[in-house]
Amino acid sequence: MKRNIKIATAVTAGVLAIGGVLTGGAVAAGTDSSPKPEPTVQQQMMTGRQHRSGHGDGTYDARRDGSCTGYTALAAQGTLTAAQKTTLASMAEEEKLAHDLYTAFAERYDVRVFQRIATAETQHLSALRTLLDRYEITDPTAGQSAGDFTDPAVQATYDRLLKQGEDSLTGALTAGRTVEKDDIAALTKALSGLTAPDTRQVYTNLLAASERHLTAFEHWLAAE
Repeated sequence: MKRNIKIATAVTAGVLAIGGVLTGGAVAAGTDSSPKPEPTVQQQMMTGRQHRSGHGDGTYDARRDGSCTGYTALAAQGTLTAAQKTTLASMAEEEKLAHDLYTAFAERYDVRVFQRIATAETQHLSALRTLLDRYEITDPTAGQSAGDFTDPAVQATYDRLLKQGEDSLTGALTAGRTVEKDDIAALTKALSGLTAPDTRQVYTNLLAASERHLTAFEHWLAAE
């Protein structure tokens, strides 16, 4: 099932993708190669409530696919403690875990939620990698193939959740829900006492994204 997945780096011309869409008008590569229409200005300016409820033509419901959108530039650099730098590196592995797991499930099950959220996780990892570079922290995900992790604990978690999701769609959705709950807890803890503006910005956006992803998985589970 494993195959090498290239995590796209969605950083260009000094701007950064936060929440799933690249700032400055560039569009990051996803897993679907078919052409997609550019979002209208009205779609770009959708409020959080409209985004979650699928406001517009009635055909889109973010509760079901967990998509992320948003336009922002990276905030100013601050100062990180040694412990906060360690946390930042671990966040990168957690985002890679989510990306690789959802990509594997997208190949196994014909439901859009996994592909959409895997694409969002690509952007999240790009944001964290930008911070790792800014603060000169070794990227633990660099050079790692899909499903391979530097931290043995992360590797064990991935293997367990992958196995859980191989048995049924319900198992895969439950694994996704577990990942997002764990991410929400980790991000909430990481934000405590954090003062660096750029890192707070990224973590806050990732937290909001994980909450959307959790809603999407719970929506699918309720429909099972």
